[in-house]
Amino acid sequence: MRILVDADACPVKEEIYKVAFRLQVPVTIVSNSPIRVPQHALIDRVVVSDGFDAADDWIAERAAPGAVCVTADILLADRCLKAGATVIAPNGKPFTTASIGSAIATRAIMADLRAGGDSIGTQIGGPPPFSKTDRSRFLSALDEALVKAMRGR
Repeated sequence: MRILVDADACPVKEEIYKVAFRLQVPVTIVSNSPIRVPQHALIDRVVVSDGFDAADDWIAERAAPGAVCVTADILLADRCLKAGATVIAPNGKPFTTASIGSAIATRAIMADLRAGGDSIGTQIGGPPPFSKTDRSRFLSALDEALVKAMRGR
């Protein structure tokens, strides 16, 4: 069992460390540039090239049953789910095989709207700001996913 983190823009790294230390679960922080991580035997940092999707490819290749992946990237979430991993967004919402199809479709629609927004004089915003509620929901979701994975061992 391991936590794989798409870390470049992840706002919940500190929360991941807290849960990992408490439950004694190894964590791999994957990024395109060096990120400061705690000096601890459970924490591993992997810096990949800055090539397109290099971090995503590294994570997807290692996603497997028992792994918990943390990412906001819907396409990476889909790849990890297909590999059998549990996937949680930083806001605590789980990606599931039942929900990933609609998430991908919504992503495509929003990309189309953003691309066309400038031509009609409107701007389409992004997601709402990250909140304390999101942080709390994430902590609960990560704890729940890890405990469930530990029972499944």
